[in-house]
Amino acid sequence: MTVTEPPSTASGRPQRLWEAPEALRRADPEIADVLAAEAARRRDGLQLIAGENTASAAVLAALAGPLADKYAEGYPGHRHHTGCAAADAAELLAVDRARELFGAEHANVQPYTGTTAMLAAYAALLRPGDRVLAMSLQHGGHLTAGSRANFSGRWFEFISYGVRADDGRIDLDQVRELARRHRPQAIVAGGISYPRHIDWAAFRSVADEAGAYLIAAAAQTLGLVAGGAAPSPVPYADVVVGVSHKMLRGPRGGLLLCTGELAERVDRAVFPFTQGGPSMHEVAAKAVALAQAATPEFAGYARAAVANAAALAEGLAARGLRPLTGGTDTHLVTADVSALGVSGVEAERRCAAAGILLGKCALPYDTAPPAETSGIRLGTGCVTTQGLDTAAMGTVAELVGRAIRTGEADRELAERVRELARGPVPKR
Repeated sequence: MTVTEPPSTASGRPQRLWEAPEALRRADPEIADVLAAEAARRRDGLQLIAGENTASAAVLAALAGPLADKYAEGYPGHRHHTGCAAADAAELLAVDRARELFGAEHANVQPYTGTTAMLAAYAALLRPGDRVLAMSLQHGGHLTAGSRANFSGRWFEFISYGVRADDGRIDLDQVRELARRHRPQAIVAGGISYPRHIDWAAFRSVADEAGAYLIAAAAQTLGLVAGGAAPSPVPYADVVVGVSHKMLRGPRGGLLLCTGELAERVDRAVFPFTQGGPSMHEVAAKAVALAQAATPEFAGYARAAVANAAALAEGLAARGLRPLTGGTDTHLVTADVSALGVSGVEAERRCAAAGILLGKCALPYDTAPPAETSGIRLGTGCVTTQGLDTAAMGTVAELVGRAIRTGEADRELAERVRELARGPVPKR
């Protein structure tokens, strides 16, 4: 299949507002209005939430296609229902494209989410009660890295590693010492708010020394890997856990890459162990996104998102918002807002009031309560898709700083946000 639609809207042109199909407008005008309001919100605001992006029209078309209501429990050629020829073709395309894009021996495109993909990775490699070494939640790890509110913290014994207090970088000496002492069955490398590249080779060395499996938690950065803007974990990890949204700009969903030796175990861990029939429209949309991610245009987009994040971090630092680790290698920026006299949750609220969407974030060694935090996490994936460039990032940083300092509704600020989001972006 040839994908002719450009994979990026990063052209400096304003995006056309989504319109409800006539069939939906007639059948359910209330939902049509809700969806139109969501489209307007995205068009008129700066979307800096690190885990979100804007999928292409082709991805959305696949989601709304005839596979949306097809039940295809099982795998291609081995379904539990008949009439699955089209579903098989879509899944095989997605699998082949994932393997080729990432250079993986095997791919599973069925997981519903990144969390269910991680659940399947654990199920493939571990038994309840096994020991896992993973990044501390406060230092940037995900809920699936041992939170007691999550299955991971209830079914496995987690040992946490963190970052150094002086520079915010992963303390690989601590990782190695903990692995030697506790002999985990698996080591999880990566997190959700760590803005630097992961040293996959170093983690592989530690895992080999400990006799542990290495799981790469690459949900945030897998799209950058696809675009050649971040090092790949595939040559080093036994299992790579990713998602098809975020920086891959596809539908919400999970993705697993693994060695050929583990292929059957991973597939069985997805189905039938952790979930039933896949969402085949989502699988088809993943295939579209994976094809788009293999283009030179997408590679340019990935590099632009990283350059935008570096410029944003510099702009925030100039306004008293200290970036953790002193900057970023990726699309992520994590910043300390305490110097401005506010908490992370208050900074999030004030920015949202101005049309700037970002997230509060716990910081390593943070003394603020977990519900408040001292940090914010920003991502440049969506604003890069919107068409903003490095020149515009200085303005974005200015608007973020002003929103946090203002604290009250500011119509002039909100209008500036709206104008910047709608584009076109002026060249300076």
